[in-house]
Amino acid sequence: MKNRNIHYRRPIPALLVALVLGCFSLSPAVQAASDSRQPKEFTQIDVPGAIFTIATDINPQGEILGFYLDSSFNLHGFVLSNGVFRTIDVPGAANFTIATGINPRSEIVGLYDDSSGNRHGFLLSKGAFTTIDVPGATLTVASGINSGGDIVGDYFDSSGNRHAYLLSKGAFTTIDFPGAGTFGRDVEGINPRGDITGFYEDSRGNTHGLLQSKGKFTTIDVPGAIQTFLTKINPQGDIAGESIDSSGNTHGFVLSKGRFTTIDVPGAVLTDASGINPRGDIVGDYIDSSGNDHGFLLSR
Repeated sequence: MKNRNIHYRRPIPALLVALVLGCFSLSPAVQAASDSRQPKEFTQIDVPGAIFTIATDINPQGEILGFYLDSSFNLHGFVLSNGVFRTIDVPGAANFTIATGINPRSEIVGLYDDSSGNRHGFLLSKGAFTTIDVPGATLTVASGINSGGDIVGDYFDSSGNRHAYLLSKGAFTTIDFPGAGTFGRDVEGINPRGDITGFYEDSRGNTHGLLQSKGKFTTIDVPGAIQTFLTKINPQGDIAGESIDSSGNTHGFVLSKGRFTTIDVPGAVLTDASGINPRGDIVGDYIDSSGNDHGFLLSR
């Protein structure tokens, strides 16, 4: 999961990592054409009364997942379904619940802080919460879930090193990307084929998108960008993400059939694309010219 000031994932945006952390043989980079054509059907998403709203994922039914900050500076997850917002709070959480991934069965994953300030992943399925902790980890985040219930995320070990993981059929598998630095591994999404998306930080501190498919790692960099982050991937293999250009500006994008399409909400100073469903609908967040953070839906 990413963040705006600290990269926990830049996907749960920058603002997020500051909040979340408080405080990945790579194949050649994909060579794809850049496309600046801009879809137009944006819908703003704001939880009523929230200081900010961030949308993180969308499933085939069009249910939109995300999180928001309330007027008392507490973080809550939410689901927007048929025009109605439902708040998600892990029982016993210390005013910190973030929802990050949703699948076709409306199963939800995310992260929360317990009453002692320890961070855990969670799964919400059929109304029941299950805590997700990688054995021996000091911090666990759950970021994405596919239709089969496979979950991906990342964790910190006892030495402070960050690793990605896959949780499938009750078993954890660590995903360490060759060439990644000790702090720069993050996975965000997984589709029904088991393709995994994320990003990694190399030994020089540069961030690259990362796709794992059939056991093969592929580095993905938006042409001309200085940093690239991949977020979710849909069943067809279309990928949502974000990039930072040489001027320091953040843009969303979708990568489909080898072609990048930039996503910038009109008038925004920053746009993040965080989730994509099989229809190609995209959700994310943006910061307007007044510095306010809103979620958005880009309908196809």
